[in-house]
Amino acid sequence: MSKEKYQKDLEEIKDIMTRSSKFISLSGLSGISAGIIALAGAFAAHKLVLSKIEVLDYEQVPVLGIDLGLLLLIAGTTLILAIGSTILFTRSETKKRKQKAWDQQTKRLLTSLAIPLFTGGILCLIILSKSYLGLVLPLTLIFYGLALINASKYTLKEIRSLGIIEILIGLFAAYFVEYSLLLWALGFGVIHIIYGIVMQLKNRS
Repeated sequence: MSKEKYQKDLEEIKDIMTRSSKFISLSGLSGISAGIIALAGAFAAHKLVLSKIEVLDYEQVPVLGIDLGLLLLIAGTTLILAIGSTILFTRSETKKRKQKAWDQQTKRLLTSLAIPLFTGGILCLIILSKSYLGLVLPLTLIFYGLALINASKYTLKEIRSLGIIEILIGLFAAYFVEYSLLLWALGFGVIHIIYGIVMQLKNRS
């Protein structure tokens, strides 16, 4: 057996093992679409609710019931649209790769994502109910980053790097809380778009 053929066989075996142990059908388009949706959500939240507040800080911010409901509606709609677009593009990518969209690795990936996300979501709702609005945005970034890092062992290594970036932005947002909406838009919007473009180019190469 030639050295070139031996090397090729090793690469094929490694590829098969990676496919069987990790969920790799993540589409760059899902990151781009989620980022655009997040930017739209941030703009809507600022325009319709947060612009009425002088500045976000660590103090309790009285929010009228109608404004709180609108804020939750914007957040919920943004989340649903982002998840929906991610599922749509991921299913398309799995078909291209001729892989199953739902298998053991997908279950492990979603479980690893869900635990930090649900924990962070419940904590954010508790804090929001106490009117500490300034802390909610940084915490969503931090818990999202933790969820990505927790799930990265079941998917692409780039997810771990993305998670670390989200945590760092969340910590900056917690310190510079008056700019937390802008930093939230950076983390969930711009960074996702950049990540999506990089992954899309990588998949094509």
